[in-house]
Amino acid sequence: MKRVGFTLIELLVVIAIIAVLAALLFPVFATARAKARQSQCLSNLRQIGMSIDMYAMDHDDLYPFAVDPTDRYTPQIWRDFPQWQQWIPYMPFLHEVLQPYQKSREIWRCPADVGYTVQDFTGEPFDTRPSSYERYGTSYLFRTEIAFRLMRVGSFQFSSQINMLFDGTGKWHGSKSWFSADYPPDPGYRYNCLFADLHVKNITLEEMWRAWNTPL
Repeated sequence: MKRVGFTLIELLVVIAIIAVLAALLFPVFATARAKARQSQCLSNLRQIGMSIDMYAMDHDDLYPFAVDPTDRYTPQIWRDFPQWQQWIPYMPFLHEVLQPYQKSREIWRCPADVGYTVQDFTGEPFDTRPSSYERYGTSYLFRTEIAFRLMRVGSFQFSSQINMLFDGTGKWHGSKSWFSADYPPDPGYRYNCLFADLHVKNITLEEMWRAWNTPL
């Protein structure tokens, strides 16, 4: 009996088809995975926002008098405010202050957190590898000016526009150009952000700068 099998040409055609299908499907899977991480991160921020609100109810409506790792380990970012800078060594971390109001420390871990080496908005070197959460206990940064100014819940004029807590870097949830450096932040960066009115949103770099420039 004559043996029947695939010819070399047929095998190459099949391999080529599989390669084309893989090229089409991999970006879809990657996008879906990125969306899932973004949704989890937004959920984390929403839960943290609720814990901030509970803390304030127990402390005369004051926001936590606390800092994030960038404040503690690069206090020079507050060089223009020496009266605030001198407080930093005596202030606890935000994620530690809020722990009694939370069920799990895991809400401080962004699933897309792979660390970073330069702060997005100051340009200061800051090594958070392998991840900010693993190294410092949190993936998120605090607009610490809120604490320094001893702000109270309801005291903001533009609470829906003020960035209160957000991703350590915008590259976790945003695209980056091939030739981009780590600083200044790439226009394609996006940030999951908790605003002072406790709504959460994924925003662009431009929107984040606008939030930073919204006065308290």
